[in-house]
Amino acid sequence: MKKLTAILLCVLMILPFVSCTKKEENEITVVLDWTPNTNHTGLYVALEKGFYEELGLKVNIQQPPEDGATSLVASGKAEFGVDFQDYLAAAYATDDPLPVTAVAALIQHNTSGIISMADKGINSAKDLEGKSYATWDLPIEKAMIKDCMEKEGGDFSKLELIPSTVTDTMTAIQTNVDSVWIYYAWDGVACETKGLETNYFAFKDIDPAFDYYTPVLIANNSFLKDSPELAKAFLEATQKGYEYAIEDPGKAADILLKYAPELDRDIVKASQEYLAKEYIADAKRWGEFDQKRWDAFFDYLWDNKLTEKEIADGFGFTNDYLPE
Repeated sequence: MKKLTAILLCVLMILPFVSCTKKEENEITVVLDWTPNTNHTGLYVALEKGFYEELGLKVNIQQPPEDGATSLVASGKAEFGVDFQDYLAAAYATDDPLPVTAVAALIQHNTSGIISMADKGINSAKDLEGKSYATWDLPIEKAMIKDCMEKEGGDFSKLELIPSTVTDTMTAIQTNVDSVWIYYAWDGVACETKGLETNYFAFKDIDPAFDYYTPVLIANNSFLKDSPELAKAFLEATQKGYEYAIEDPGKAADILLKYAPELDRDIVKASQEYLAKEYIADAKRWGEFDQKRWDAFFDYLWDNKLTEKEIADGFGFTNDYLPE
């Protein structure tokens, strides 16, 4: 009897650890691309409103290391991360592509373009002639600027490139450079909110190939293969978070500010209103990729010798884990 009692006690002691192990299997780490902003609101809404918890998920949202989210997700140290289609090109165009796949488009269309103060007279890409531009000095970036200028009859050689990593767009365009590449949903809206008179043109309006997906949610390939239901549950809850942000941008902004109180409240509120119309836009559902658009950008890169290898059509993304 004593032996049986001892065995039962051992079993009872083990059970909590078994339960904990099971719970840990449902833990998911998401690595952002940058500091928290309105691109990420749906993630924080899903966390705050308990959408993840309802599906048995314990989600941890982290800011990225210096080398970004891609390597962390590829290594399996995070299940999901926020990235950009243009940055993924280098990860895919090799003999040994990084084991990550884009599983959801956080925003349906590319909101990036060039902003400048209105008094600079830059109303189009051609008007960049004789002006200065703050460049990250990236091949894809410079090729896109060059193509936009040439499509409108401009001469790229007449644009002064100033190597600079701009962290404050409003200060930059009022001081040391004439133009900056921005994502309108944040920096463009910020300029509006602070009353700056600016000009802006979007890349996608000049060349449809530039309407690529940015930002996107990527996932580790082994995780997708081994835990498809877990991946689907995460995306189901995340979709609910973004749908909430679309339906009630004011409350969604408050949730983001709770997790990132250092952000400018006025900019967050205005940006959230702007993105409420952009998260899904003309797509059938949040997160969905259009293969023609996905392929068009990678085809552009290959045709212009901006990738080492050609990326096969349909490679690097999937809609299979999104809710029906």
